[in-house]
Amino acid sequence: MAVFLIATYEYHLTKNIALFFNQEQQTISDVWKQDVIFNKAEQVHIVAPSGSGKTSLIHFLYGLRKDYEGSILYNNNNIKDFDAEKFAQWRQQHISIVFQDLRLFTEQTVLQNLEVKRVLAPYHTESKITDMAKRLGIESKLGKLCKTCSYGEQQRIAIIRSLLQPFDFLLLDEPFSHLDEANRMKAMELMNEEAAARNASIILADLKQIDYFKADRVLVV
Repeated sequence: MAVFLIATYEYHLTKNIALFFNQEQQTISDVWKQDVIFNKAEQVHIVAPSGSGKTSLIHFLYGLRKDYEGSILYNNNNIKDFDAEKFAQWRQQHISIVFQDLRLFTEQTVLQNLEVKRVLAPYHTESKITDMAKRLGIESKLGKLCKTCSYGEQQRIAIIRSLLQPFDFLLLDEPFSHLDEANRMKAMELMNEEAAARNASIILADLKQIDYFKADRVLVV
């Protein structure tokens, strides 16, 4: 029986979580069918080749999918028992995310995409949006429609959006795939600063180990 236990204040514990599919592939893994603890304020790097369930794991943690064996628990509360309102509250206050497919509102401006997140789950002032956009080189794009931005620019928008709310855990699913090295490092520096200010954990999932992400632990899926 798989159990994934996550506590958003002191620690994060996982036990033997497994997908309903492809279980043979999961026999050698630091995550699947293992007991894992994620401590708040630690940096965890999940390294996984394509097809090994990296994105699935991130979606499980964020509550988007339930097709796994066992349980995912936040503070000993099984998230399969959360209704939509309960999970919305947890996401607003405790869990932020950068999706691999970004999920921006492409017909809205960059500023509108960012401001709606800030208003729904306030943490920063409005001026912080401009500060972050300037640091990541997209200040000039704030008034533009998202669909007119390059994918790399959209990745930076999604990263800023994830930092505008409170969180104890920041989930990142290949957040730098379309960024050059200089912009990757700038984005990572900003995320590290924001996580440190909240005493929060970053869980970064990618295809290979990223040298400039100073992880406390590396888990191979």
